[in-house]
Amino acid sequence: MELLQEFFAREAPRMTALADQIWSLAELRYAETASAQLHIDALAAAGFRITRNVADIPTAFLAEWGEAGPVIAFLGEYDALSGLNQQSGALVCTPSVDSPGAAGHGCGHHLLGTSAHFAAVALQAHLRASGQKARVRYYGCPAEEGGSGKTFMARAGVFDDVDVALTWHPASHSGVFSESTLANIQAKFIFHGKASHAAHSPHLGRSALDAVELMNVGVNYLREHMPPSARVHYAVTDTGGLSPNVVQARAEVLYLIRAIDNAEAAELYQRVQNVARGAALMTDCQVEIVFDKACSNLLPNTTLNKVLHARLLAEGPLTVEAEEHSRAGLFQGTLSASDIDAVSRPLSQVLRGQVPAVFEGVAPYDPNAQAVLPGSTDVADVSWITPTAQIWMACFAFGTPMHSWQLVSQGKTGLAHAGMVRAARVLAATAIELIEQPQLIAQARAELLERRKGQPYVCPIPAEVPLPFKRG
Repeated sequence: MELLQEFFAREAPRMTALADQIWSLAELRYAETASAQLHIDALAAAGFRITRNVADIPTAFLAEWGEAGPVIAFLGEYDALSGLNQQSGALVCTPSVDSPGAAGHGCGHHLLGTSAHFAAVALQAHLRASGQKARVRYYGCPAEEGGSGKTFMARAGVFDDVDVALTWHPASHSGVFSESTLANIQAKFIFHGKASHAAHSPHLGRSALDAVELMNVGVNYLREHMPPSARVHYAVTDTGGLSPNVVQARAEVLYLIRAIDNAEAAELYQRVQNVARGAALMTDCQVEIVFDKACSNLLPNTTLNKVLHARLLAEGPLTVEAEEHSRAGLFQGTLSASDIDAVSRPLSQVLRGQVPAVFEGVAPYDPNAQAVLPGSTDVADVSWITPTAQIWMACFAFGTPMHSWQLVSQGKTGLAHAGMVRAARVLAATAIELIEQPQLIAQARAELLERRKGQPYVCPIPAEVPLPFKRG
């Protein structure tokens, strides 16, 4: 492991520079052209073989090094979120004057993709020095935010020969990402009515906006009669225009439906579709239903999680300069008590009533716990295909919520950089241990097959659904 320490000490400045470049680009799903190219250029320079347009996605790519041995994959992301543009370091919500209203890295994917990238390069350096054999892969995965890029990639079979997949996620605490996640389906409901003069001849019109509103009311009544773990969200994306004196002939609403697994999500989606059809019938409109994307529920892998937890503990406490502690305290001061409580409550055993500005330790890991995180990730589809594991790593002031301006503002701090480097060390060290103990890979594969209960992976995105950027 001394080689890893030397590697990261030497390469950390290049790692942080790359992450900061991608933070500044802040590109949205399937449009991460410059971000993907930065990764491609650096990995090609390191001697990795590059495959572009993976799964027919221009911003997805595969970088591979090595000719033999187990296939160890690192999953990288680099997409941002719309509307979260923010000046770095600001302690109040201050959209950047350079690109007001544009995207921002509100989930830390600039750190995520860069750390996974450098874990792959660190593993390459170790294999060169040790003579051990493995095929190292970095998957450049676009559109995790609302695009399910990995699910489309999984549908294309690009993970089928992977032996183990590792990744991580920036957070305000550190620990194994041991929870399952919710499956989801996202679809557009486009209502088509008939325009008319809203005062002179309203009886001749058929309001598509009325249909959208009735659908939303109907789904709200549905909430009482769906499983308690399920979630349904919507956004009205087209209200039919800006003229109230015209009966709206077209309106659109986007729905995101989440449930405990793919089967439950599909059943709930069918019920939501029926509500939409009822709204169309009530308003004498037509409804067009467009399946947008989906992702599966995540299958945790205890075998891999135990290795990750041990490597996290071996890393020791997260150490940052006093200045970073002070800065984190200032950011924490911008958060509500509810923000901090949402993170501190599950960690109450460790915190013992104290709320730190920086979470320096490692959250407890219980291999027997069966928690479900009320969110979704397209990493889940990879977890159905090959043994997959990930960690959380503290990169932000304790309690900082995801998808917030505070998280964007902290994306280039010393704490963010320290957490990113630490995550790369843990991922690389875990990969080395798996290569040195191949029985762990076999155990992880056996566990995956047991968790699948004899079910094959079935992509939740039907084969006929085109990629989002290919829709007419």
